[in-house]
Amino acid sequence: MAASTRAVSSSGLSLPKWQIALAIGAPVALGLGIWYYRSRTNKTQSADKEDKQIKKNVADVSASVSVPIETQKDAKKVNGIEKSNEKESVAPVVEEEDPFKQAQTYKNKGNKYFKEGKYSDAIKCYQQAIDVCPKDKIQDVSTFHQNRAAAFEQLKNYEAVIRDCTEALKYNSKYVKALHRRAKAYEITKQLEPCLEDITAVCILEAFQNQSSLLMADRVLKELGKEHAKEAMMNRQSVIPSKHFVNTFMCSFAEDPVFNLLKRETQQETDEEKGAFAKALDKLKDKQFDNIIELCTNELDTESSDIAIKRLARLLRGTFQSLLGEHEKALEDLSAVFNDPDADPQVRVNALVKRATLRMQIGSPEESLHDLLMAAELGPENADVFHHRGQVYMLLDQANEAISDFAKAVSLNGDFPIALVQKLYTDYRAAVSMSNAQKVAAALTAFEDAIRRFPSCPECYLLYAQVLSDQQEFQKADEYFMKALEVDPENATAYVHRGLLQLQSAGNVELATKLIEEAIRMDNKCEFAYETLGTIEVQRGNLSRAIELFDQAIPLSKTEAEVSHLFSLKDAALAQLKVARNLGVTLPSSMN
Repeated sequence: MAASTRAVSSSGLSLPKWQIALAIGAPVALGLGIWYYRSRTNKTQSADKEDKQIKKNVADVSASVSVPIETQKDAKKVNGIEKSNEKESVAPVVEEEDPFKQAQTYKNKGNKYFKEGKYSDAIKCYQQAIDVCPKDKIQDVSTFHQNRAAAFEQLKNYEAVIRDCTEALKYNSKYVKALHRRAKAYEITKQLEPCLEDITAVCILEAFQNQSSLLMADRVLKELGKEHAKEAMMNRQSVIPSKHFVNTFMCSFAEDPVFNLLKRETQQETDEEKGAFAKALDKLKDKQFDNIIELCTNELDTESSDIAIKRLARLLRGTFQSLLGEHEKALEDLSAVFNDPDADPQVRVNALVKRATLRMQIGSPEESLHDLLMAAELGPENADVFHHRGQVYMLLDQANEAISDFAKAVSLNGDFPIALVQKLYTDYRAAVSMSNAQKVAAALTAFEDAIRRFPSCPECYLLYAQVLSDQQEFQKADEYFMKALEVDPENATAYVHRGLLQLQSAGNVELATKLIEEAIRMDNKCEFAYETLGTIEVQRGNLSRAIELFDQAIPLSKTEAEVSHLFSLKDAALAQLKVARNLGVTLPSSMN
């Protein structure tokens, strides 16, 4: 698959997301790190008592709906007044009694009605409890509002749920049950941003130990990320990828009819003699990408242009539109090339493979595989078809199919190093999954043979280094990352991987940060570096800095799925930052 897919970074070969999270120490929950808010060590004795009272109240609230309700005969009297029969819905009037005791009586009556499913009656009782309760009994008033919110929830009156939970939180801002109930109401009413703040507060107050709360937070983050991504994609500006990204993309095609023109000796022509497509090739060779689409369009608009040149110009334009994230335009151009029956079969195959790559990026795996099936029928001897189909199978976790296709690509083109190391990587993963030490050792030996055969291919070193890291051979892995940089000194992604290795092997946050910052200095369009460093800064407790980094990564992402993921990270950091301030808690670093 092309270098811009999620499994393949701008290096062409990045760690999967779960491996990055493992190296950093970040769980899935909230898309970020686990935060444990620390209690202040200088609490006074009175503050300790207040904290205990809050905990007691939370425990009481948790059981408020299901606490045993004292059984009473229908004819029983309360303070001389006969208890209402089952059909009556108004609680008895309590005369000449302490207001707080009256409030508790009303609450208990409300709890009884709630347990019986008489939610409207329960609401009236809770209202009476609120009305008579002394306002200095703040924890109790908070409980009454929360209990009434529970009754409104059963009636699906979610606006009332939100109002009552908000009142409960005015009296007790750390009331977990009220926060969680309001979060659910916000989610149902599609108010996702306040929902995220509430469920984030719940997770923090629960020390991220409640699986149900964590799952809700993830769910809300995904939905909110999708919303923000849709809006961002509608207003996004096309960004030319970095030179290194484009170069890696080009290397993933061994039989590209346009890219391979750069390897041939061409007749020397003056700029005046060259057509627009020839000028576009010059720009491509010099890694000056800004005007390539415009030059290809000029070629297509030239009436005297050769039809074969026009097809190549359209193919190149579609390629760069895809790299810029202009998906609809790219699909139109690539489809036009493929649908031209008079075009060279190699040109049509290349258009199909690139269209399949694009369709996989935008979340259409079935259409992607269909394109690659047609490409295999049209170009059964084209190694690019099987290399890129192997990538799709890898993304779909179909390991056997991926291994078969990578092997086919290598058999068709023995001088295709990226296809070879992808085959070796899938061989290695299969051996690990089978716990076959002999095959693991064979895969490692095969990697070293590949490096001797293709010593100038940085991807060989990069992928082997990741395998060595997986084998806990950290020092040797770093040596191979360094060798990749010797071959390709401007490979920013290698610096990111070295940074992740420092975290995984030694927990060296400072060195990891420096290495990834070097990647950004080297390539200010390396989205992988911004995202990884942003996640690390979250772990360090530097939420504001993390948000800045996610903001820099978002415009560089090409697909809605990638943008959605980054917004989820950003939204989680924003929510944690705001909640921590509101609750007055400290979010300590989970990294030293």
